Amino acid sequence: MDLQLKDKVVVITGGAQGIGAAISEACAAEGAIPVIVNRDSEEVRSFAARLLKAGSRCELLTIELREPETCRRAVEEVLRRRGRIDALVNNAGANDKVGLEDGTPQTFMDSIHNNLWHYYSMTHYALPALKAARGVVVNISSKTAVTGQGSTSGYAAAKGAQLALTREWAVELLPYGIRVNAVVPAEVMTPLYRRWLSTFPNPDQKLRSITAKIPLGKRMTEAAEIAAMTVFLLSEKSGHTTGQQIYVDGGYVHLDRAIE
Repeated sequence: MDLQLKDKVVVITGGAQGIGAAISEACAAEGAIPVIVNRDSEEVRSFAARLLKAGSRCELLTIELREPETCRRAVEEVLRRRGRIDALVNNAGANDKVGLEDGTPQTFMDSIHNNLWHYYSMTHYALPALKAARGVVVNISSKTAVTGQGSTSGYAAAKGAQLALTREWAVELLPYGIRVNAVVPAEVMTPLYRRWLSTFPNPDQKLRSITAKIPLGKRMTEAAEIAAMTVFLLSEKSGHTTGQQIYVDGGYVHLDRAIE
């Protein structure tokens, strides 16, 4: 299926690692121009170099998105380099385990800052370009927004807000033909997830206990499966889809986990 993304400029925050890297790869495979906005590291630069070597026309912006000003500069740099923004994928963030008992009001606000503010800021500053392109926004959220997890108040609050903003922005941006949707993963095997598993005395046993609760196939979702749904939502093939929360999770959230 031709998703008609050729030459589209797609900005992907956190686009060099985990789910974001899979989305960048999927956009490149469709002929789009992924603009990877990521904090700097050797791993990040190596990922972008591999995409370029494979023939992608990707761009890499090594920038930290903690403050609105840096988000503004990121958008301005994309426009300077490419002249347009056709789509924005808000993805950057991490479960920082700021809970109610072991956190503080300040660490809670820091978690919101790290996982939510740049979703708003990037979309706000990209909006004129998105209006011009009748573009698309996809927010990557998390099942913690609707299921809870325990000891992760900050991340869950940020992810819940992302789902609320998806609906809010879909309404506000209807007059401009801008579609806004969210993808909601549950258990996805990424480098960050592997590091979390490694904190347990028996990582393999912990993984088996998790996959046993995933109804479809008793397996983790692959990052490429999240990416496939994301690029579909970016494409005109989903041209009448907006304000939706799409769960790519093997039935984890909505199916009875006791199903045999």
